[in-house]
Amino acid sequence: MVASHFDEMVITRRHLHRHPELSFEEFETTKYITNTLNKYGYDLQKITETGGYIDIQGKNPLKKIIALRGDIDALPIHEKSDQEYASIHDGKMHACGHDVHTTCLLGAIQVLHSLKEEFEGTIRCIFQPGEERLPGGANMMIQNGVLKKPKVEKILGQHVMPLIDAGKVGFRSGLYMASADEIYIKVIGKGGHGAHPHQNIDPVAIAAQIITQLQTIVSRHAKPSIPSVLSIGKVIANGATNIIPNEVYMEGTFRTYDEYWRNRAHKLIEKMCQEIARMHGASCEVEVRKGYPFLKNDEVFTDQAKEWAKNFLGEENVEELEIWPAGEDFAYFSQEIPACFYRLGVRNEQKFNQTMLHTPTFDIDEEALKVGAGLMAYLALKELEL
Repeated sequence: MVASHFDEMVITRRHLHRHPELSFEEFETTKYITNTLNKYGYDLQKITETGGYIDIQGKNPLKKIIALRGDIDALPIHEKSDQEYASIHDGKMHACGHDVHTTCLLGAIQVLHSLKEEFEGTIRCIFQPGEERLPGGANMMIQNGVLKKPKVEKILGQHVMPLIDAGKVGFRSGLYMASADEIYIKVIGKGGHGAHPHQNIDPVAIAAQIITQLQTIVSRHAKPSIPSVLSIGKVIANGATNIIPNEVYMEGTFRTYDEYWRNRAHKLIEKMCQEIARMHGASCEVEVRKGYPFLKNDEVFTDQAKEWAKNFLGEENVEELEIWPAGEDFAYFSQEIPACFYRLGVRNEQKFNQTMLHTPTFDIDEEALKVGAGLMAYLALKELEL
């Protein structure tokens, strides 16, 4: 059934890819989604400025309510591609595959709409903005009631995966993706001539010690059973070969899978930075900006979905995923109701050299759209049968 919609899905995906919009700026994208839904007889119920949902009601619509989610925003990346569907908006790109997610959800809606006389319950289809930027569109939509009236019982989401071949999918029960917090540090010393360091309070040397010592927070404070990552990815000193600056600015990330440890680590980060600076006569400003929580796939729901996927695609096309320490705001849904977040394979090395997510050359094998839309519709229908 999905195959009959494939050409239309390719057109949709390429349109969205050519016209990317950044988080919470997806006005034209939402218009396009709205116009597409109108063709099927649905009106998008706006719940944020650029996000909304529709309900596909079968017979006895209140018997069971489940949700499907697709995110719609792009990234601030300049695309490097010679494809005719490459981004026309300089510095904006669907480098994380949200154009695919949106297309697959629209494709699943076409299938489910045609079958609404054959199932009982309601399928809420959520088009979510702002996955790529705090505070996260999922959190905003939940606060505005997207899981209520009527109450949604379970939710499914999918995400493209360039490490998996097109035609295949991946599942993992339990802990899957990490909480993602941002670290901002400013070391304030006393600058001066590099030839007279004894007259200065060198924030560069202090920052170097902070970077090194922060690694012990993971290696010496975290339980070995709790995966954790602390990385500093940005350092700005703005001195010169013979100039020690007054300040050094740093940014980084902390990721883990346990809320108690997460909060404790935040305090350790702040304390360590400030004490190292103070030891050298400097001061230090630290902000740990709390991001998305960790994503936990409901074990029973996910194990069942994985078995259904094997029935739909064949056992050889369903893979077991490893833990993935990236952040994803679908985690907010997983904190509220039983959730299953799985991976959609998009790799085809015979067609192109696959690059990872968030890179300027990221692309997909569009054959994956068939699996993305078809499996999402199939899983929703199987869940409603229970």
